[in-house]
Amino acid sequence: MLEKIQVILQYLLPIRWVNYFAGLIASMKGGWATRYAIKLFIKFYNIDLKECSNPNIDDYETFNDFFSREFNIHDRPINRDQNTLIVPADGVISQIGKINDTHLFNIKGHSYYLDELLAGHDTIINYFKNGNFCIIYIPPQNCHRVYMPCTGTLRELLYIPGELFSVHPKIFRNIPNILSRNEKIICLFDTNFGYMAQILVGAAIVGSIETTWGGTITPPRTGVVKHWHYPPLGSASETDNNEVVVLTKGEEMGAFKLGSTVINLFNNDSVLLNSQLQPNDIIRIGMSLAQGNNRNNN
Repeated sequence: MLEKIQVILQYLLPIRWVNYFAGLIASMKGGWATRYAIKLFIKFYNIDLKECSNPNIDDYETFNDFFSREFNIHDRPINRDQNTLIVPADGVISQIGKINDTHLFNIKGHSYYLDELLAGHDTIINYFKNGNFCIIYIPPQNCHRVYMPCTGTLRELLYIPGELFSVHPKIFRNIPNILSRNEKIICLFDTNFGYMAQILVGAAIVGSIETTWGGTITPPRTGVVKHWHYPPLGSASETDNNEVVVLTKGEEMGAFKLGSTVINLFNNDSVLLNSQLQPNDIIRIGMSLAQGNNRNNN
């Protein structure tokens, strides 16, 4: 019964206004009130401050500062094998597996397809037909910074406007095509394992989605698709153009202000997913996500 009520509220509540005011409050410098809210949040979610780069609560002026806190990624046991792709975020696996042509998976009778997830962008859809995918839910207590599974050169970035439904597992199971319907940014990288998409999905109470090279992508929420192109691999402009973005394995690529979901898509036969990873598994940045078929070695 409670689960049904939670789903109904997703349709009835003015989610955009809730997001707006939540973001406003989270960005306020509230002094003792902010510190008290952070302490309650830490206690409620049992957050280990030892993992934070800065464990001193007094240094966080806003709740957003704490929520998007940095953590000591260099203390993590990151798999350094050049053909191993790593988990890009701390969280829980929602779904993982093989893409059947353009079909990803079914859940409670709802089907997910590439054309819906990628907003009908045919070129990008074709890259990932019969490929592999992994969907990671980031709970509120986790670090909300997202890292690179492998080294890649950014080729395209799309902002796709949409809904802001919660992506909590209970809601995810009951609202059809929630990942396709929600706001998202799609980052297309060229890697040694072919093209890889890293998709950051917005949700209820997500104040903003950011990238390390472009800053805040949303808000503002204008309802308009935005599309950025970057110089193609091997072009003469790559050595001169300041807009070329190359991120190395384990390097931060983006962040959420409040939590959401990360989706990775891989070319057909470019990677072999870690068979030990299953839905509902708790995962951490640096763990093995897949073994790659390095095209430079072919």
